[in-house]
Amino acid sequence: MLDPLWKELKSGTDVRGVACEGVPNEKINLTDSVIERITAAFVVWLSQKVKKEPDKLTISLGHDSRISADRIEQAVVKALKRAGIKILLCGLASTPSMFITTVDLSCNGAIQITASHHPWNRNGLKFFTRNGGLDSSDLEEVLALAQADKKAPEKKGFAVPCDYMKTYAAHLRKMICDGIGIAEPEKPLKNMHIVVDAGNGAGGFYATDVLAPLGADISGSQFLEPDGHFPNHIPNPENEEAMASICKAVRNVKADLGVIFDTDVDRGGAVDALGEEINRNRLVAVASAIALENHPGGTVVTDSITSTGLKDYIEKTLGGIHHRFKRGYKNVINEAIRLNNEGIDCPLAIETSGHAAMRENYFLDDGAYLVTKIIIKAAALRREGKSLEDLLAPLAEPQEAAEIRIPIVQEDARKAGQVVIDHLTDYAEKQEGWSIAPDNREGIRISFDKTHGNGWMLLRLSVHDPILPLNMESDSKGGVRTIAEKTNAFLEKECGIDLSPLENFLRK
Repeated sequence: MLDPLWKELKSGTDVRGVACEGVPNEKINLTDSVIERITAAFVVWLSQKVKKEPDKLTISLGHDSRISADRIEQAVVKALKRAGIKILLCGLASTPSMFITTVDLSCNGAIQITASHHPWNRNGLKFFTRNGGLDSSDLEEVLALAQADKKAPEKKGFAVPCDYMKTYAAHLRKMICDGIGIAEPEKPLKNMHIVVDAGNGAGGFYATDVLAPLGADISGSQFLEPDGHFPNHIPNPENEEAMASICKAVRNVKADLGVIFDTDVDRGGAVDALGEEINRNRLVAVASAIALENHPGGTVVTDSITSTGLKDYIEKTLGGIHHRFKRGYKNVINEAIRLNNEGIDCPLAIETSGHAAMRENYFLDDGAYLVTKIIIKAAALRREGKSLEDLLAPLAEPQEAAEIRIPIVQEDARKAGQVVIDHLTDYAEKQEGWSIAPDNREGIRISFDKTHGNGWMLLRLSVHDPILPLNMESDSKGGVRTIAEKTNAFLEKECGIDLSPLENFLRK
């Protein structure tokens, strides 16, 4: 069992904590000593996994644009050197590129200093082996070793600079050239205008080192310079302000396409030529169309909050199979891997958050790889006189959608939340016009007929927080309110939850 300090630092499959002062009531817990202990523990864990002595290991190290990156990098390097590690210092880098160093450069492991889209004062560590990112149970083992202060015998390691991002960018350029069928010197993107929004994270390279050398017009691109205070908007394709900003940028310059990344570029989103978002269900639809082109009848694994229209699009328009699973990008990736191991052709695992992992790319969630595939598809459609809007035309989208996050106020939040879900399951079975989804793999998903809301709701346990997220969609105006009212009527009789967010929603 992890003590509270170490348990607090575990966020799913990543280490995350407070790295800087400046936010009230948030005390630094990602101290130098904590970072050194976690890094030393990762060395011990990795040494056992690859069956090599620590001083025979090579580990790459990168970071995103956060203001605490330099301090944390110094602490990580100190711990790695003390264990005799050869360190490849990659500097400002995307998270996916750090995994690829285990393939291209034969690194035994990789570490990325990042907290994804979290606020500027936070940071963390993400670990990779040649098999991909650590699972939750792997990270728990590492933190248990850190808690026990396990270290490798002291040796003298060393660090060497490694500008791997140049190689990574070259891989992406080659993908575009091969996909379009035009060599790099001939500028395959010379007739495309693409706006990039990096949100002042690590993704600015995509405009300057991938698109521009291939001839793309990148004018109108914004926030390409790294700035760990994120002064313009949160670098997060799920954030409304961020998406509104990139949509406006595309419309302002009449671009053909816009792309946006989160801080460490493991997630991406897009904007079409009309300035409309290609995000969430629309992003899943485009990625599915691309993935299923060479895998007719293949299976696409998504998280649990995808819409009814998306399921119809994947199955009726694309001829694939939609496998709705759990929230959490590692959950959908691991489920896709499991299905493939069982002989089921599954080329794509994708969350509505923008985490997209393709089998052809090691099932690595890589925002730059995803938008590169979208650019290739957009170029192919253009040659046919079509556009991404045409590709998405058959996708039925809901009239209304909402997410309400309901706090769990009991001490054992997961147990208390599961009790509420179990009670709702029993209740739903007895209600007229309600039906429990047959592919329910997380929480409880309920469909409502036309007289009871004409849509669906999903109540589940949050992956990380003591929260019950309630997602609702309806194909009728006012339908979400109807579903919310019916759900509230049940939940107000339950114990251990704070219904004020749902009540506030209904008051509005």
